[in-house]
Amino acid sequence: MAADNEALIRFDGVTKSYGTGTAEFQALKGVDFAVNSGEFVSLMGPSGSGKSTVMNIVGCLDVLTSGEYFFQGVPVSQLDRNQRALLRRQHIGFVFQGFNLLARTSAIENVELPLVYRGLSRRERYRLSMAALEKVGLEQWANHNPGELSGGQQQRVAIARSLVTSPAILLADEPTGNLDTQRSQEIMQLMADLNKDQQLTILMVTHEPDMAEYSHRVIHFVDGRVDKEEVNRHAE
Repeated sequence: MAADNEALIRFDGVTKSYGTGTAEFQALKGVDFAVNSGEFVSLMGPSGSGKSTVMNIVGCLDVLTSGEYFFQGVPVSQLDRNQRALLRRQHIGFVFQGFNLLARTSAIENVELPLVYRGLSRRERYRLSMAALEKVGLEQWANHNPGELSGGQQQRVAIARSLVTSPAILLADEPTGNLDTQRSQEIMQLMADLNKDQQLTILMVTHEPDMAEYSHRVIHFVDGRVDKEEVNRHAE
């Protein structure tokens, strides 16, 4: 496990249960792991193994039952709902399997959305959004709607949208699940480049071993527990 002074996120004995009594289901059963700033880590495991529950807790979309989750040393369980929402909005970027873009809105307008909630001026939103699109190689497609873009390009817009707020960590949940092999490799190479060049911390859920190979480290989950960790030496 990473040292306390290095870990961006850390789970200590985290459990998560749903339901009560005979209907209770324990999704996480005492999970310990950490991710350092600048790391690219993949979570793998069969359906129901707990990896998506971990991502939801990390992203402050769900709360743990017991144990502790630390974000930059802060115990997240001690934050109230508004504080967790602020942490999520200010420090965490999300990329999903579905691109979740507004269909009748241009690429740059989709990327601008998180900045609207911050009350930035139109000029500042435009500047930051164009910079984010440039990072993913889509600045020339800024005024195109999602329907005019390929699946790979749409996912790049979604990544740009997640980057525009300069998050401390990017959470990617099956980011290549809706893409063919070539586009999947392009997206994974983009994420690896962002991790290397921008020192962007990435935590990714994937079912695909060849996609996990782009990360530094792979954490395998089985039945709500960490089963094993592997280091991808070639990705360092």
